[in-house]
Amino acid sequence: MSHVNNLESQHNDPGFANIWQELKWRGLIHVSTDETELEKLLAGDPITYYCGFDPTAPSLHLGNLVQLLLMRRLQLAGHKPLGLVGGSTGLIGDPRPTAERTLNTKDTVSEWVGYLQAQVRRFLSFEGDNAARMVNNLDWTAPLSAIDFLREIGKHFRVGTMLRKDAVASRLGSDEGISYTEFSYQILQGMDYLQLNRDYGCVLQTGGSDQWGNLTSGTELIRKVDGKVVHALGTPLITNSDGTKFGKSEGNAIWLDAHMCSPYAFYQFWLNTADADVVDRLKVFTFLSRAEIEELGAAVAGRPFAREGQRRLAYEVTSLVHGIEATEKVIAASAALFGNGDLSVLDEATLASATAELPSASIRADGLGIVDLLVASGLSESKSAARRTVGEGGAYVNNSKVTDPDAVIDQAELLHGRYLLLRRGKKNLATVEVTV
Repeated sequence: MSHVNNLESQHNDPGFANIWQELKWRGLIHVSTDETELEKLLAGDPITYYCGFDPTAPSLHLGNLVQLLLMRRLQLAGHKPLGLVGGSTGLIGDPRPTAERTLNTKDTVSEWVGYLQAQVRRFLSFEGDNAARMVNNLDWTAPLSAIDFLREIGKHFRVGTMLRKDAVASRLGSDEGISYTEFSYQILQGMDYLQLNRDYGCVLQTGGSDQWGNLTSGTELIRKVDGKVVHALGTPLITNSDGTKFGKSEGNAIWLDAHMCSPYAFYQFWLNTADADVVDRLKVFTFLSRAEIEELGAAVAGRPFAREGQRRLAYEVTSLVHGIEATEKVIAASAALFGNGDLSVLDEATLASATAELPSASIRADGLGIVDLLVASGLSESKSAARRTVGEGGAYVNNSKVTDPDAVIDQAELLHGRYLLLRRGKKNLATVEVTV
């Protein structure tokens, strides 16, 4: 069924009395409407719930993954998910705390809606009694005139309440201010919940805790218009133990799209998780049981050098997002890079992503002497230093040791007809692309 290859093997932990207690243990509940009522609701007959994703980029990212996996956990508990990709709210943009968003064209947003719908589908099951359904809020906002919107929806919102929403309040205090367009976003999201409640009986919306103002705009609108009580659940914002922002790598977001963040880079991100954060990440981002996570936590505490928790975390999350096959290729590439595997079996895309951050150089096919290669790649400062490295047994080409300083690499050894991986010692790596 897609990259979520083992949906059948995922399950909620039977060690908990109900799904609410499991969500609490996993640290997924930061704020909610009536907790007692929500626990009863989720422990009873199947309910319909939803989470929305706006196409403000061509891919979802790690913050969205928290919501996708929460949706999956609730579906595994028997409840019915609605995956909303905001074809209309994506045209507006949720207010950021700092500045206005750049509005994308309608064609761009429409294209991104398709991308995000495909990503959401990978994490839910669209079969069975509690099959997921995809919805697009453009379907009910596009036919609505401005006058009807103001009369039927806008009249139920109080400006004073809207001004107190965190995102709005922070923007009002900034030099940038906030446009009426972004100020109106919370009304659109509230209308989404009202529509889904009427059309599907949806009684729960989930999202990040930073969205709490938008989440409650829906619960309040439904109470005022239809006199019904519905619920909202906000997950905590994930941060690293050192206080840095989670989900960033070298200043870039960790995207779920393989073209925007390769499976290799994605795997390495999780592999580099700090010891202090591993257990929390396992709780939020994997379907491992409490017993398995506690066992891994003990391993991290007692044998941190083995990095068992990080390796299991990286495997589980990369498998969920990119599939088992891609994950196994990544692991093979990681091993091969440092001499513990066969580089020749790696496909070109995996090799390219695995070596993307390494120093690289381009060299002509008539310059494949080992000394020239070491100098050109930057692994040796000079030809004399390169000769010394070779003489001391520290030079490798495609994981094969080269001991003759006068050796010339045969073009038959080129990976995919044009690449060489050079290594000096155990950890100093570089790549060379050979040109005609």
